[in-house]
Amino acid sequence: MNYYLSKTVKAGFTGTIEKVTALLKEEGFGVLTEIDVKETLKQKLDVDYKPYIILGACNPHIALRAFQSEDKIGTLLPCNVTVIDQGKGNIEVAIMDAVTLMSAIGNPELELLASEVSEKMERILVKL
Repeated sequence: MNYYLSKTVKAGFTGTIEKVTALLKEEGFGVLTEIDVKETLKQKLDVDYKPYIILGACNPHIALRAFQSEDKIGTLLPCNVTVIDQGKGNIEVAIMDAVTLMSAIGNPELELLASEVSEKMERILVKL
């Protein structure tokens, strides 16, 4: 199962995070959480890992509609967007494939919302 959409760009890591955050905002998403995987693994396990950020993105209007249609949907929210330094100036941005994930639930209302989310996320990838 392909559970994500991604695009690799030649750019700086920090600049890509800033651009993704701005593009999310253009599409009505705010970043609720930012997890620095590299820093967390270093602190918790003393392991060196590549720069890797997880942005927990949420569009409140879509989230409300999702909660109204399926109150356990919070187990799959917010929408995670990763920014990963793959080396040699290659920064990969990966976004969960909402259509694939929501289709497993079997709720037609969620499938419509997932299509809306996917359209917005795909526009973000195109603009990178």
